[in-house]
Amino acid sequence: MIKILKWVMVSGVLLFILGHYIISYSGLPETIGVKGIYLGAFCMAIGLAMSLPTKMYLTFLFVTRENRLLKGSKKH
Repeated sequence: MIKILKWVMVSGVLLFILGHYIISYSGLPETIGVKGIYLGAFCMAIGLAMSLPTKMYLTFLFVTRENRLLKGSKKH
């Protein structure tokens, strides 16, 4: 489950970067007009939605780390 979550997060960040590139640097909006802006905005929106599980993943990492540290301190 965690590996899938990592892949979704990385894909989301890459889609967001792709959308930013399309709008800012590629010149696509100038060549195809509003459809180029829609394409870049769509990539950015989907990428942002896909990168939302980052907070859940980080919370999971912190909780498991804290549990390991607490179990380690009880043993000593």
